[in-house]
Amino acid sequence: MVEDDRELGDLLVRLFHGAGHVAELARDGQAGLHLALTRDYDLLIIDRGLPAIEGLDLLARLRRRSVQAPALILTALGTVADRVNGLDSGAADYVVKPFEVDELLARVRALLRRPHDPSPKLPIGTAEFDLITRTVTGDGVRATLSGRESDLLRLLAENPARVFSRAEIVAKVFPEAANGALVDTYVHYLRRKLGTSVVTTVRGSGYRLGTL
Repeated sequence: MVEDDRELGDLLVRLFHGAGHVAELARDGQAGLHLALTRDYDLLIIDRGLPAIEGLDLLARLRRRSVQAPALILTALGTVADRVNGLDSGAADYVVKPFEVDELLARVRALLRRPHDPSPKLPIGTAEFDLITRTVTGDGVRATLSGRESDLLRLLAENPARVFSRAEIVAKVFPEAANGALVDTYVHYLRRKLGTSVVTTVRGSGYRLGTL
């Protein structure tokens, strides 16, 4: 659990221990990143307004480093846009403060009951994209992607019928970029490794998943 409110963090640790869970607490995003990268957890509970590394940025960094444990965002940011951003960033659930203790515990139990595939894979046509190893295999192709290439391909592969504008891809994959030029660069990298048809250009709209 990554929570910078000292009183709430300590209270939640006691609450989870009392419910039979083992809980470890980090008080800023950097400490949370270190814990999640060096230990195996069944569930991540992450606040958003964290010191050092903001909560959704923390989650994105963990996903890029192949940490696949389900994540629950626990935050005071509760608008519809906040919830959508959290879920689109890879969270499995989103709970807004203040919350009911019984509901939070029920949501934690529900997430822990979900089957967790230690090596999730996505289809790319008849090929397969392994999210842990960042490897695409099939149809005579085998290529290992960089972290950013993997993030871009994953976004497209998880939404194969959707066209993403450059602005949307920048927001989700390259938030530090000043414009959409980086998107075009990484589309080029993917096509160079996987074939020109792996990403389809939709003129005037953006990009969507293609085929190998």
